Amino acid sequence: MQIEALVFDKDGTLFDFAATWGAFGAAVLRRLSGGDDARAAQLGEAIGFDPVCGTYAPDSIVIAGTIDEIVDVLAPQLPEWSRAGLIEMLNAESAGATQVEAVALAPFLRGLKQAGKRLGIATNDGEMPAREHLASVGVGDLFDFVAGYDSGHGFKPAPGQLLAFAEHVGIAPSQTAMVGDSLHDMQAGRAAGMTTIGVLTGMASAQDLAPLADVVLPDIGHIPAWLGI
Repeated sequence: MQIEALVFDKDGTLFDFAATWGAFGAAVLRRLSGGDDARAAQLGEAIGFDPVCGTYAPDSIVIAGTIDEIVDVLAPQLPEWSRAGLIEMLNAESAGATQVEAVALAPFLRGLKQAGKRLGIATNDGEMPAREHLASVGVGDLFDFVAGYDSGHGFKPAPGQLLAFAEHVGIAPSQTAMVGDSLHDMQAGRAAGMTTIGVLTGMASAQDLAPLADVVLPDIGHIPAWLGI
């Protein structure tokens, strides 16, 4: 089946996860702990992040979880913060995080557009931070559709965002590929009836992704060759 549209995860797919979110995690924990290293380590353990090394555990809630899910973990340890205040702070910090592109995104995405492909984003981040991140590297106008966990379509591993993209661009799910770096992405793609393309610029290994991926590539830059364009 010819692939006519691609819907991408954001973190770990368009942007290198470790390079982008290590500094973010350290900054957030420093703010939440008031500079108390012991408390920062305690909060980091709760979300699967080592603030000293700047690294995430493979099962960290930050990797594929929503802001709401991260707050669910942090809130019991932060009684001085309201839930709404935590969500607002995390969204603001996320929106301002410097993004490290997995490949040079502008020429990669323009190449797909020139080949006639429709492009979308389905992320478990908020829609506002997602749009900020895309704009920060000059590619926001190259996507036909952007959905975050708070856009009204649900969030991965449920397929709602992906199906909303397919409906928006008028292309059948069977002619659409879901591109992502996590099992949540692959599960959502399978549930939507899409081709699943795994990439290794997140925290999951090829062995992790292989059972649910139609193909696992080193990064998104290998997609045009795989598609034969």
